[in-house]
Amino acid sequence: MDDAGTGAAAAAVRALKQLARQRPDEVELFEGFTEAELDGWPVPVPEGVRVVLREIGGVDTGDHEYRFGPRGRAVFDDGYWTLGELDFGEGSLIVATGADGWGPVVAVNPWSGDADVRVEAPGFTGWLAGFTQRLADGVTDRPVVRHSVAAVPTVEVAEGTDSVLAALVGRGDSLTDLVDLDALPGYPCAVDWEPYFSTAYNTADTGSSEVQYRIAGDGRALLLRSVVSGDFLGRAVRRHTVPADAPRRAVAELRSLAARFAQFVVLDAGVADSVMDGWPVAVPEDVRTVLREIGAVAVAGLPALRLLPGDPGHEVDPEVHRMLGGDGTYWPLARIGYGRSHALAQIRLDPESGEWGYAVSVPTGAKELAEYPEVSLLAESLADLLLTYARLARRAADRPGFAGRVPEGAHWMFCNTGEPWPRPAPVGEWAGSADPLLAAAAQLPAGTHAADLRAAPIPSDLCFYRARGWPYSARLDRLHFAAGGRLAAALPAGA
Repeated sequence: MDDAGTGAAAAAVRALKQLARQRPDEVELFEGFTEAELDGWPVPVPEGVRVVLREIGGVDTGDHEYRFGPRGRAVFDDGYWTLGELDFGEGSLIVATGADGWGPVVAVNPWSGDADVRVEAPGFTGWLAGFTQRLADGVTDRPVVRHSVAAVPTVEVAEGTDSVLAALVGRGDSLTDLVDLDALPGYPCAVDWEPYFSTAYNTADTGSSEVQYRIAGDGRALLLRSVVSGDFLGRAVRRHTVPADAPRRAVAELRSLAARFAQFVVLDAGVADSVMDGWPVAVPEDVRTVLREIGAVAVAGLPALRLLPGDPGHEVDPEVHRMLGGDGTYWPLARIGYGRSHALAQIRLDPESGEWGYAVSVPTGAKELAEYPEVSLLAESLADLLLTYARLARRAADRPGFAGRVPEGAHWMFCNTGEPWPRPAPVGEWAGSADPLLAAAAQLPAGTHAADLRAAPIPSDLCFYRARGWPYSARLDRLHFAAGGRLAAALPAGA
């Protein structure tokens, strides 16, 4: 928020008007706004800001043009007003529009090769006074940055201890970061941040990623959201923490929903330990906690999860079964239809440790999978997937038309439907890695591409055939999942 009072605002107006009189060929001031205009804006205009805006509506110096409020079709954005463009239209100078004052003033250029986000000043009138002084001194460049602060993942904020910031981000999002504008070491202050997508991997023909930003909490926080579309992810994300008691919590939440919304949430009974003991794969205790109580989950608008073996929807073509890894490598959950195509949601099993790992979905057409190998990451575990179902059901229950609301979040269960793309890397890139999982993957046959899913967003779409090094004519021999799906690899035929 703006920390300058009406006296400072009046002084900034006098200085800028005097400069305009002294240099009429260099400095043009735009007409101010009437009180009625200011009163009609959808944002508060505190008196300190009105002192400026009654007299001056903007300034044009030839090098810079700034408008202090909307005229014509211009409108306020989400928590801020755009003062003007920076870097030949690549960036914007924005100011938070809070009830206690306008500020901070933030320069945002997230689309350049080297993303540039900086907080220029704590308030609008202070920024204007500094701009006027630099203009009088003949300095056209923005002030030198002497401070910096790191942006923080909103998931970390949501799970943190600052209740005010947590309220601003809700549950948090793995592709959105936050800058606490109340905790800056000084001004101007650079923001250590970069988008989550990368344009460095030959995706120019499909790439349409962008950065969306807004200011929340009356100028308390800047939110930077990476919309990853048609480009590979460029850095690791912070995922939501799966609670240690996720199996017990998933059972309790689904039972509660089934009791309250029996028309929309239906659970089948689980099975006894003696039944699970007879299955051909080991069933760890965290999975047994679920399967003792629940054998199937049907939520209106979502694919039904059949957690017990023997469901006809679990069957796949023998060739697909081989490409998935064969017996003992996965536990089928649901057949997912999307148009004329189908995929199999499954839990990846680690035969060596007996762990039931990540939930993924894979296309079930043998020809489709061979030509366009891809995997969708759905959850970190069976319990995590069930908690996601419960969360979507709760959200739908809060709105009219339960079943009509859930499908908004259902597309993520099918492959390549618009979720972020982790980059499939040639496994040779990991030769000599200090990470045991990556080092082991580097021993896979030449031509294999793989992705480390431990720091990928959930959901995400792993499209092997989009990798730069995956030959256009290549055909998949088989998929390989290491450590219960934490790493996924595609081995081409002949590798």
